[in-house]
Amino acid sequence: MKVAVLGAAGGIGQPLSLLLKLNPLVSHLSLFDIVHTPGVAADLSHMCTPAHVTGHMGTDQLEACLSGSNIVVIPAGVPRKPGMTRDDLFNTNASIVRDLVDACAKFCPESMICIISNPVNSTVPIASEVMKQRGVYDHRRVFGVTTLDVVRANTFVAEAKDRDVAHVNVPVIGGHSGETIVPLLSQATPRITFPREERTKMIERIQNAGTEVVEAKAGAGSATLSMAYAGAKFTGSLLDALNGREDVVECTFVQSDETECTYFATPILLGKRGIEQNLGIGRLADFEVSLLEKAIPELQKNITKGEEWIKSNPPANRMPPYFISSIGKRGIEQNLGIGRLADFEVSLLEKAIPELQKNITKGEEWIKSNPAGQ
Repeated sequence: MKVAVLGAAGGIGQPLSLLLKLNPLVSHLSLFDIVHTPGVAADLSHMCTPAHVTGHMGTDQLEACLSGSNIVVIPAGVPRKPGMTRDDLFNTNASIVRDLVDACAKFCPESMICIISNPVNSTVPIASEVMKQRGVYDHRRVFGVTTLDVVRANTFVAEAKDRDVAHVNVPVIGGHSGETIVPLLSQATPRITFPREERTKMIERIQNAGTEVVEAKAGAGSATLSMAYAGAKFTGSLLDALNGREDVVECTFVQSDETECTYFATPILLGKRGIEQNLGIGRLADFEVSLLEKAIPELQKNITKGEEWIKSNPPANRMPPYFISSIGKRGIEQNLGIGRLADFEVSLLEKAIPELQKNITKGEEWIKSNPAGQ
């Protein structure tokens, strides 16, 4: 299978690409960044593993990078520095995610999109809205990679209880920053209990683990290596599922109706179509109910921030929300998209879209002023 990494020359992208090169299910590892990608690709290509590696640099090479990709992993963006929150990264990384996902919508609309770029609570809604605007959105194929929260929870709990971390699993739900991270210690396997004070400290450490790394690196970076490991772990699970394995479950941040938040991380059963089943939150202990009640308002605020930003900052030449679809017994069966255009057709489309959107807006504004039944 072909896996594309966008941001492959960065602090997360390089070790992530290294780990993906080791996966036997990867037949083509396609690397993209704005600088240094040929060198990263050349270096990785010397490894004696089956994956063929190609490097692509600059936006004019996005088509070659993305075409035919089964999975696209996006770690691109600026890293956190001491004193910065994930939210401080928003404006820069929002634009990066918008433009890269827009390229995915154009060149590999049926691929699985895995968002690592922070703040994930906002960048995943941005990615989804871009796909919607391009008429190719499938909620089963867009994932926020929150695996690092699970990896940390497993590690910290195993260390605290002197257990083999390979056999510890702590589900983590909610979002991917601060108090939106809700580790479900009551659902840990094997069953583990903590005194109240120790439990509180454990939860706080899991929630603030990213800051712990940023401060420890003293300005030299953020959690790049552990994030690369977590990203490779999630991508590996997705590869297994696409390859036909039937028991693949990962916690991931997706479109959801489990809570009032429109996106929410829960354990997800993965399959050949992406999301096969949302396994939900499960039964919570009282302290976890309190954590969830604190998490939801902040998480929805983050989600709304992303959705509002993309409304004001749409991708270039945004498609109007009405376009060609196939018709069946249920009405619209499938949005057929645009397909590949010749250069002269691209020019025609660029001329058409502003006029078409103006016509659509005229109708929408008129009905607001002249509603039915008045």
